[in-house]
Amino acid sequence: MKLRSFAGVLAAVIASATAFANDTTRMVNKAAAISLPQGFTATVVAENLGQARHIAVNSNGDIYVKLGKLKEGKGIVGLRDLNSDGKADKITSFAEYPGTGMVIKNGYLYASSNSEIFRYKLNERNEINDIDKPELIVTGLWDKRTHNSKSLTLDNAGNIYVNIGAPSNACQVKDRTKGSPGQDPCPILDSAGGIWQFKADKPNQTYADGVRYATGVRNVVGLDWNTATNSLFVMQHGRDQLSNLFPELYDSAKSAEVPAEEMFEVKQAGANFGWPYCYYDPLQNKKMLAPEYGGDGKKQDRCAGVEQPVIAFPGHMAPNGLLFYTGTLFPERFRNGAFIAFHGSWNRAPLPQKGYFVAFVPFKDGKPAGPWETFAEGFMGAAEIATPNQAQYRPCGLAQGPDGALYVTDDAKGTVWKISYKQ
Repeated sequence: MKLRSFAGVLAAVIASATAFANDTTRMVNKAAAISLPQGFTATVVAENLGQARHIAVNSNGDIYVKLGKLKEGKGIVGLRDLNSDGKADKITSFAEYPGTGMVIKNGYLYASSNSEIFRYKLNERNEINDIDKPELIVTGLWDKRTHNSKSLTLDNAGNIYVNIGAPSNACQVKDRTKGSPGQDPCPILDSAGGIWQFKADKPNQTYADGVRYATGVRNVVGLDWNTATNSLFVMQHGRDQLSNLFPELYDSAKSAEVPAEEMFEVKQAGANFGWPYCYYDPLQNKKMLAPEYGGDGKKQDRCAGVEQPVIAFPGHMAPNGLLFYTGTLFPERFRNGAFIAFHGSWNRAPLPQKGYFVAFVPFKDGKPAGPWETFAEGFMGAAEIATPNQAQYRPCGLAQGPDGALYVTDDAKGTVWKISYKQ
């Protein structure tokens, strides 16, 4: 895919933040930082929002952004463009909980904290009826501070799917400790390390009301319901520290690329993708037995029959957003394909960092129809960085607008971009 860079820096503009926030926010267009395929353009909708995680766009163009950390005591930001200039000039903040998950479905805005799922009823004016009294849908989910994002998506049959990440690297007796064996069976899998299914309209659900829809998934931040296949797809964050914990088996170069970041299709409830016993080696194209369980980088053993990824990416790039494109604004080849926002990860040293871009995977007949491609890049702000905090922007959330545009969030500086297409 041929890329071109946007030339020039657009002039700064001033947007007035109204409604609940009665102040003015200086808006500086950072669209020139992004490189895109020919015909695509990017504009900055808003910036300096806080730790902008996942995003949802309503049928009237209103945007809702979930914040990973509270900003001025609030965890959701609502954006509205009043004068159709592409910039958010009405900014509202609400919800007294941080988190990641955000989706609009069937007249409701769903949002998650790190342990609960809420929903807000949208009225005929596309506004929230009672902004201070959301309905509690699910409560009591594990929050052990590590991998605690409760990312979510909904199907078309009234079900909600939520990630419950494993607060562990490889379920060792002592986490991330050289020489510590893996627990077998891994007790974490009873309540985490998978995707749980709940009813989208039933209040006050707990684990007892849910179904462990997929297990053996270390942590998922990006997930989406693929309407073309009528199935759930998720992006796994692979395990870390192979060379640190097992230097006799893995060198730092291999450990930087292995294991892969994997895209899974969950075709039916009860699917098992192998964590912590297995990892996917993209160099061998196989699920391998983890060293904590007797693996040596060559053995498959019990991992030979574990569910495989539909496509694999280089290791430690942190896929935080997944979106199957259903619009008609973009060219035909993008339709029903997958966009993935790579956040960039820490565990590649001493090799340079990777990630910090939006990738695209073409799909046909419900399966990847070619290799993955870089769609939007330049977020990193430099040709090479050594640590994540050196990145200028870190892509996180993805959403599709009613006109078919693609929205991208950044949780480093709180920026929202809108990517459009014109032949």
